[in-house]
Amino acid sequence: MASTDTKPAEPGTPDAAAADLAGLEAGLDALDTRTTTRPPLGQVLRRKVLPPVVAVLLVLALWQLVFVLDLKPSYQLPGPLMVWDALAEEWYKGTILSIIWQSVSRGALGFAVALVLGTLLGLLVAQVKPVRAAIGPILSGLQSLPSVAWVPAAIIWFGLTDATIYAVVLLGAVPSIANGLVAGVDRIQPLHLRAGRVIGATGLRGVRHVLLPGALPGYISGLKQGWAFSWRSLMAAELIATSPELGAGLGQLLETGRAYQDMPLVLGAIALILLVGIGIELLIFAPLERRVLRNRGLLATAH
Repeated sequence: MASTDTKPAEPGTPDAAAADLAGLEAGLDALDTRTTTRPPLGQVLRRKVLPPVVAVLLVLALWQLVFVLDLKPSYQLPGPLMVWDALAEEWYKGTILSIIWQSVSRGALGFAVALVLGTLLGLLVAQVKPVRAAIGPILSGLQSLPSVAWVPAAIIWFGLTDATIYAVVLLGAVPSIANGLVAGVDRIQPLHLRAGRVIGATGLRGVRHVLLPGALPGYISGLKQGWAFSWRSLMAAELIATSPELGAGLGQLLETGRAYQDMPLVLGAIALILLVGIGIELLIFAPLERRVLRNRGLLATAH
């Protein structure tokens, strides 16, 4: 009876070479294959929603415990329900949404202008060595300077107007955006830059097709930091530069609570400022950053 066993190909034979090539191709195909299946909703809720909810509940429980133990007088540290009542009162007045919108619209407009200026400045610093040597350290210094330091100067320059608020926002956000773009450009592989020049991607075409796409991870980080700085700068400006002509924003609400010694309103305004900042991060910048990193293979896909 003839044997049906298949003997492995001997090394060095054409069959062995073909088998090795097939194995290599299979391995490369496995590396290139991306898993596109979405995790179950329950898993997403358990991993991403439940932890922050539990953390918030723990903070509220500890806060309520401190309030019940009367470690501080209630006029200095009100309980969570007192803060909720203060915000509910503002809601019933019909002012809370307009206050939030006033600050968010200012922040969005200021950040949009800072985005344009910071991008242009970042490209200039990244591409022109004398400019980098001249103003690169200044940008880093401006980034570390507290935004509130600009408020008195801006009031003297522009008075109690919207120009004061936007000037403080720009001075807080532009350096972060520019430095983020410069850091992203510095991380581009030199081979990619040379390849772009070979195919004719120079000037504005090089910026559009090589520099900005290559610098995108660092650029996105700079945008996130720029938004954080612009939001903090806006709150500092609204807190100090108060005037009826400027309207009521979250910073003015915080100052109003301080002026009337209304601690529940003060903590409520702080909570709203925090929620808006976190909301913008979660709804805009976090998804954008995940998409960029996933497209570059820097973020693990779901299995």
